[in-house]
Amino acid sequence: MKDISPFHLAIPVDNLKKAMFFYENFLGCKPGRKSKDWADYNFFGHQLVLHYDKSHTVKNHHNEVDGKSVPVPHFGVVLPWNQFKVFSQRIMDKGIEFIIEPYIRFKGLPGEQMTMFFYDPSGNALEFKSFKNISQLFEK
Repeated sequence: MKDISPFHLAIPVDNLKKAMFFYENFLGCKPGRKSKDWADYNFFGHQLVLHYDKSHTVKNHHNEVDGKSVPVPHFGVVLPWNQFKVFSQRIMDKGIEFIIEPYIRFKGLPGEQMTMFFYDPSGNALEFKSFKNISQLFEK
């Protein structure tokens, strides 16, 4: 997993200042280049760009997974197990409103993982997850 190339993702936001505050202060992302219409962030080693779109509207679509309503589309990262615990506690302490609170899927089974979902201020859905055994990330 150490040879993974960073991804680049550009997402729309309806309020650049609010989005920048969220990604910096809630998620702890380090800012990079910016202009009046966009801002780059180090999103856990990946490049995330927030693009201001005054007409951005959210289409709330959800699919049922394990009896939970999962927002689609969504994005995020897979964190190491202990880092997920620290990160999820930190954002809980900051008062994040979860779509799906942190929980363990497939407990005691191959692919055991922790996951959580929440929205950014512009309605972009994020999922953070962690695998007990990262080698099972792509296992069937």
